[in-house]
Amino acid sequence: MSSEHGLPPLDVAYVETRLDRLLAEPDVLAVLGFGAEAPVSDDPRYLRVGLEPFGGAAPFEVWRTAGPIERGRDGPVRWAASADYCFGAIEVAEADHTDLTAAAEAAYRELTRFTRTQRWPHLLRIWNYLAAINEGAGDDERYKHFCTGRSAGMRELHGQGFSAASAIGRSDEVPVLQVYWLAARTAGAAVENPRQVSAWCYPREYGPTSPTFARAMRSPCAPAQLYISGTAAVVGHRSRHDGDLAAQLDETFANLDSLLASAGNLPGFGAGSVLKAYVRRREDLAATADLLAGRLPDAAKRLVLLGDICRAELLVELDGVHTVRP
Repeated sequence: MSSEHGLPPLDVAYVETRLDRLLAEPDVLAVLGFGAEAPVSDDPRYLRVGLEPFGGAAPFEVWRTAGPIERGRDGPVRWAASADYCFGAIEVAEADHTDLTAAAEAAYRELTRFTRTQRWPHLLRIWNYLAAINEGAGDDERYKHFCTGRSAGMRELHGQGFSAASAIGRSDEVPVLQVYWLAARTAGAAVENPRQVSAWCYPREYGPTSPTFARAMRSPCAPAQLYISGTAAVVGHRSRHDGDLAAQLDETFANLDSLLASAGNLPGFGAGSVLKAYVRRREDLAATADLLAGRLPDAAKRLVLLGDICRAELLVELDGVHTVRP
């Protein structure tokens, strides 16, 4: 139930158990599985993401909130919701459209339609996973086509500002665009990073359509909860430390520290932090896990996943949910 301070924070955790047991729990809003070893289910609350985890089968990412939880399907959108939050997901096969731009536009038109007609109209966070994200040169790079389609599909929402987001290349290479999101009945507050140019203000060299996302979104809840967009070694609008994994991670953490400060001087990562590291090169997976172990307290949970970053020169990207524990 909502508190006098706003919404209750969403409970996000990595859990090792059987999927059927999770889906039998009355407060489960969403479950995400990662990689080929994750099970398959047609429950609307579940999505298997096409990213291979480091070290074998990964735990499930589980979102919980006070029930009751409704769930169902609305056209191509699968959804589940409580009084306060809504999980939505859509998968669009590229083969069903003329190109990736059209597939992304179709996905985001459905996201827009669904969001505008439901009781949870405020997008807090969107995740995007697509195949071969860096394929193509210049304006023909697939990520740039995705950005164009995304912007066109969500044009009716642009006046509301942008949510936090990530866009990562699927490591299974399946040409299906996966989009899932968290929306709420109350609006959050977008957060930008003073070390970085806002993504929608990128110069033309990064493509004909600027990326449409905020660097983070502070949820309308207490205690504080921050949804962190994909964050990498970008300062201003330039990528830094080409080819140097450790230096890129150092720069990424500098950006994350700046983002936490910009969000209201939030304390650093700890027991309320659930993070993902996306790693471009398979040979960097173990090194990334080791570097994260040196930078994060044990209480901060993390997954290391094989996935391409939106810029070909970037080797690693982090995102996550950071909840300030009282």
